[in-house]
Amino acid sequence: MFPRDVIPAGPIVLREHLKTDAEAIARGCADPEIVKFIPTVPVPYTLDDALTFLTEVAPADWGQGGASFAVADAATGEWLGNIGLKPLNVRGAGEIGYLMAPWARGRGLASMAARALAEWAFAQGVHRVELVADVSNVPSQRVAMAAGFRREGIQRGAVPVREGGHGDAVGFARLAHDSGEPQRSFLPDLPGGSLSDGVVRLAPLTPADADPYQEMMSDPEVLMYSVPPEVPDPEETLRRCRYTGMWWSSGERAELSVTDAATGEFAGHIQLMNIVPPLGQAMVGYSLLHRFRGRGFMTRAVNLLAQWAFANTPLHRLVAGTDPANTLSHRVLERAGFAREALIKSLLPGAGGTRSDDLQWVRFRG
Repeated sequence: MFPRDVIPAGPIVLREHLKTDAEAIARGCADPEIVKFIPTVPVPYTLDDALTFLTEVAPADWGQGGASFAVADAATGEWLGNIGLKPLNVRGAGEIGYLMAPWARGRGLASMAARALAEWAFAQGVHRVELVADVSNVPSQRVAMAAGFRREGIQRGAVPVREGGHGDAVGFARLAHDSGEPQRSFLPDLPGGSLSDGVVRLAPLTPADADPYQEMMSDPEVLMYSVPPEVPDPEETLRRCRYTGMWWSSGERAELSVTDAATGEFAGHIQLMNIVPPLGQAMVGYSLLHRFRGRGFMTRAVNLLAQWAFANTPLHRLVAGTDPANTLSHRVLERAGFAREALIKSLLPGAGGTRSDDLQWVRFRG
């Protein structure tokens, strides 16, 4: 059994729950984000639910070999959230879970709490502490990274979802001998959440983009030069849109919609992928709906993304690959400051098992 310690963490403290926390817990657990990502939270969440948690659920966590703490303001004692360590699994590892009240967010308190609880667990002899977040729950993933947890990969069907079934999750962990240094993404956030030159706007893909993206990727002219040249399954398209925030936070890739800045209409897609930090290189790829062609939208989009990447990341080279017959894409790249660099024979998969050459392009920083 873990000791029922009080754990200081700067402006907050982790302590046992008090019955006087009930009203604040009831208000906090009515928050839509908590409801969305913690399907065990009753809806609507009432004062009676909070009292049940305080008198039955939290004590049971302690009794079963776990730990359940309130996150409280160190000065006032005000309840700000919950955090706990599940009973150790058969491999001796513990798992942290947490929630923060809406009024406590945006100050780094959740990552302080997660860091403090992990280090307390290590002091109790736990060698590994895990943390699991829904792939769509980017704020929770950022909490884990700020608390020194390293991303270990995708766990398919790992977390229950409120609508039924199970969704994918991102697994993080800290070992007792890890440095605990915050993990930072290679890709910083876009300023204000988007890039725009007044004509086009780039923003991370969301599930709302899934239908127009699927329409675009079903266009025979787009399909002709896609790699591979296959219409994606709609579920795979939705997955791409759901994973965008996670990929961005991990520094793995950037997936963005291209929209008409005047109307907000989806016009296309652009991505920064194959990011290789040691080389300072990444690849640009893009597609555009037919009705937006001939207006310079994709040239503007490529230029916006390139300028942002060179100004905000250590990237030195941006590369792109095109079919030698795709002259429209060649013009986009030339107008966006890319130069032809090499012709790679039989690199691109084509329809019916054929192969095409890849004409490669490059744009350098500066």
